[in-house]
Amino acid sequence: MINKLNKSKNYHFKKAAIILPLCVSSLMLTGCNVSKADLDTYFAEQRGKPAAPIVPIPEVKPYLRYIYPEHEKDPFDAAMLAPNTVREEIIDNGINIDTTRVPEFLEGFPLDSLRMVGTVKKDNTLWALVKIPEGAVQTVKAGNYLGQNYGKIMNISEVKMDMVETVSNGLGGYKERDISIALNQE
Repeated sequence: MINKLNKSKNYHFKKAAIILPLCVSSLMLTGCNVSKADLDTYFAEQRGKPAAPIVPIPEVKPYLRYIYPEHEKDPFDAAMLAPNTVREEIIDNGINIDTTRVPEFLEGFPLDSLRMVGTVKKDNTLWALVKIPEGAVQTVKAGNYLGQNYGKIMNISEVKMDMVETVSNGLGGYKERDISIALNQE
């Protein structure tokens, strides 16, 4: 009995779903039979009116350069921002950079963007797993370079990498600094 009632409700629902859109569309189409004569007369009137004049573009005034009186230097010269101190003495402490060495892949990334994510031991050599910003993981061992300041890996342990970076000392030479990258536990 309940099954018959459900079938009857479904039949009436399907019938209403077909009839309702037909009624709505027929009502909409009856509205399209209205005369458009008033619209045609409006457009005819508008086309008959003379066009409004277009305002001309304003004349561009020429740029007049201002010449500073009794000034030989240009105030916008970037060289004026540089300090006038000339260091005659270059302090060189014997640290040189090997410019003939081919840079390694990880030297193209800033050191703070690289993460040590683990270690792997292969042939009695401990390799560190270093994650680059794009998400790929590279393997490095002691003696490899990484970072943009000529960072050389000196030692790798299970929890960190010890490195030596060669940076400018600000006096025309270079200095070395010891840094470590700890294992990232993220």
